[in-house]
Amino acid sequence: MPDHAEPPKPRTPSGPADALPAPPRRPVDAVLFDFHGTLAQVEDPLSWVIAGAAECGTALDRGRATVLADRLITAGRAGGPLPNRVPPQLAEVWANRDLYEYAHRAAYTGLAGTVNTGVEGLAEALYERLLRPEGWVPYTDTAATLRALRAAGVPVAVVSNIGFDIRGFFTAWGLADLIDTYVLSYEVGRCKPDPDIFLRACGALRVDPERALMVGDSPADAGAVRAGCAALLLPAAEAGRPNGLGAVLDLAIPDGD
Repeated sequence: MPDHAEPPKPRTPSGPADALPAPPRRPVDAVLFDFHGTLAQVEDPLSWVIAGAAECGTALDRGRATVLADRLITAGRAGGPLPNRVPPQLAEVWANRDLYEYAHRAAYTGLAGTVNTGVEGLAEALYERLLRPEGWVPYTDTAATLRALRAAGVPVAVVSNIGFDIRGFFTAWGLADLIDTYVLSYEVGRCKPDPDIFLRACGALRVDPERALMVGDSPADAGAVRAGCAALLLPAAEAGRPNGLGAVLDLAIPDGD
């Protein structure tokens, strides 16, 4: 027999008595929302291409439009997947696309221009749809979420990496009165995940970052944690569907409010 006892094995929690106490709920005094993939989605690719071609005076049948939509999305669509390849001549404007309006336009019209669509002026027409409310679809739970936050007295900012103004979209959708401020990368010269863009939003709302919640769909949005904010990431849904924004209300509005 050994002359020493084996050390006791660590206990495994087996019930409520052994459970660790839950961390305190972090108070939320303001909510920062990403735009694309969080509050709204670009229109479906087929509608995008058919409408763009119509503005150029060309009627596309569904088959041809589908082929062009696939090729244009592969090349790179604003609000869509990242391009498989950025041509060298577009590298500079691509890198600066969310910092300058001219670069955003040049990058995405340039990418669309790499596709031989057979429709004169289509690259510009497709980009112009991006600048109008009809080129976007708010998620079905966006309005209800923003209205609930307003009713509870929780201020809201839209914080977006983007190369053009989106304020008019919210006006067209009847949601402008529910947004307290916009912090857009091309206006402030900072892009997410730079902490400064989140700090600017918190400053505009006059809230401490530690009491703000950033809601987005990407690692860039999670960069808000470096500014002191909490972060909630929701996978982007397809256009015309709910995006799970009810989770924001569970965090931002205390029970009973």
